[in-house]
Amino acid sequence: MTETTTSNSELLADQVASLLVQPLEAASVVLSSGPTIFDTSGVLRIPKLVSGSTPGFVAEGGLIADDAEVDFDEIVLMPTERKSIKTILKYTNELVRQSVIGIDAVLKQRLVKDVSDALDTALLTGDGTSDSITGILHQPGVQDADLDIEDPDSLLDAIALCHAAEVTPNRWIINAEDFIELRKVKESAGSAKYVLEPDLTADATYRLFGIPVTVTNKLPQGTAILADLSTVAVARDIAPSVTVLTERYAEYDQVGLRVVTRYDLGLLHPEAIVVLGGTAS
Repeated sequence: MTETTTSNSELLADQVASLLVQPLEAASVVLSSGPTIFDTSGVLRIPKLVSGSTPGFVAEGGLIADDAEVDFDEIVLMPTERKSIKTILKYTNELVRQSVIGIDAVLKQRLVKDVSDALDTALLTGDGTSDSITGILHQPGVQDADLDIEDPDSLLDAIALCHAAEVTPNRWIINAEDFIELRKVKESAGSAKYVLEPDLTADATYRLFGIPVTVTNKLPQGTAILADLSTVAVARDIAPSVTVLTERYAEYDQVGLRVVTRYDLGLLHPEAIVVLGGTAS
């Protein structure tokens, strides 16, 4: 990492992509679950169709009603006041010289984990205060449902809400402890058979009632999300930066990596999101 940047403290776009953007997309709970990602350099306005026409049956030669007006709204993402995620990772030159394993890979993993942890927390539970991200739990218009870990019927009730809204959910996001408790539920008090049995012929992806599960501790215990993640819009700054700070910590013989990146989140169809057990806005 440091050999390629000694003469250029600001990493090039392709270097930043391989160091941060691509690994972050794979490591992030939200980004890896299939949201619609928009790369943007400024304010992003996404139009939404609020209402349209009402087609009807008209006889041959009859008058077709034209009194319906199409009503549009919009989602505004990445406003100029949206704050960035920023961090500085410091390491000593001795660490680079004396490491038995490649320090580049270790630093890359640490950098991606730190940023993905902060980003996932914001995308899932952020409250939007102080120009930060408003996460899924606090987005307006989402549906609410109860979550009873001891009764999987509560999961079916959430699926029913999606189908009532003519939505096909494609992802559960569940707290890790809640998911394990769900997996422990048996058919009866004296039974050894679990209600939620894995499909031994399928891949290793967890599923609840056929819907893939993402397990994370970024959601508080007692809260889960059922969603069509394709309706979650994530705006990503097209110009994240990773800067090598060679002079700031020179008296300590240390080098710093400064990361600056911006993201935002909005819902294209809030009714496609069901928050179970939490307090949705």
